Amino acid sequence: MKIDTGIPTDIALAGPAAAEKEAAGFDAAYTVEMSHDPFLPVAMATQSTSTIELGTSIAVAFARNPMNVANMAYDLQKASHGRFTLGLGSQIKPHITKRFSMEWSKPAARMRDFIQALNAIWDYWDSDATERMEHRGEFYQHTLMTPMFNPGPNPHGHAKVLLAGVGPLMTEVAGEVADGFIAHAFTTAEYFADVTMPALEAGMAKGGRDRADFEITMPLFNVIGDTDEELEASAKGARQQIAFYGSTPAYAKVLEHHGWGEVHTKLNAMSKQGQWVEMADLITDDILDAFAIVGTAEELPGKVGARWGGQLDRISFYADVNDTERWSPLFDQLREIS
Repeated sequence: MKIDTGIPTDIALAGPAAAEKEAAGFDAAYTVEMSHDPFLPVAMATQSTSTIELGTSIAVAFARNPMNVANMAYDLQKASHGRFTLGLGSQIKPHITKRFSMEWSKPAARMRDFIQALNAIWDYWDSDATERMEHRGEFYQHTLMTPMFNPGPNPHGHAKVLLAGVGPLMTEVAGEVADGFIAHAFTTAEYFADVTMPALEAGMAKGGRDRADFEITMPLFNVIGDTDEELEASAKGARQQIAFYGSTPAYAKVLEHHGWGEVHTKLNAMSKQGQWVEMADLITDDILDAFAIVGTAEELPGKVGARWGGQLDRISFYADVNDTERWSPLFDQLREIS
């Protein structure tokens, strides 16, 4: 099991932060698309590191088109000497239509076409380009590529494409056409076993893929402390984050799977009233334990292994794990989980 982390999306901070993460022994460092572009910080990080994997987790696919994403991923794969992973996600309809002013329809089918278009573009650049470029999907058509705009084969091959999802339709698309899956932190072991894995397996069967060649990663909520006071302080932030996700209709099915549908209803209503702090009070100890790894730092590897061993290939943590002296020995134990 590999251990990943994040880097700031402020381009002035991204390079030095990535170098620190590499020195601390993390396997990969990723950006997330929030208030800044997720690709520019990775470009900075390629120049300050040499071994750590780099990527986006995630970039919003539907805010862009396959051609410009293909170009950015190509350049970052080349600049990093093959260390770049393109993590994509769909976002939700209001953000796509109202924030980005882009089209929204049939997100799972659209994402399948998006990734297939990416691969068609990269494959064309890898070819001798004597034939006309020809990708005609349901949503994306790429039928023009003149020599001036063709960068040629990437000396480091294609970037890996990982797709994020929660619901079964998008998850199945990941299994069918992506190189891996980014499970949402708002996922319990029960939901993962009952919903996520069957959808991934169905997609892999449809795409003729093997689990051994497919990577599954997930950020984990972790509530860590050596005293009751430390645990409670750590739990406060986790409850707040879980409440935020639980208020979102797109993630309601995870709570409903456990019979906690009324919790989503209350959280959603409170979010509309701006009661963000108070929402955390609805996250009971049972809900917290279902979503988060709770215990001392020394207990962490055993609890991660018991819950996620044999299912996840790599993980990251929501809470701060930057104390290298404390965490490095635990990372070694986590890497032994298979």
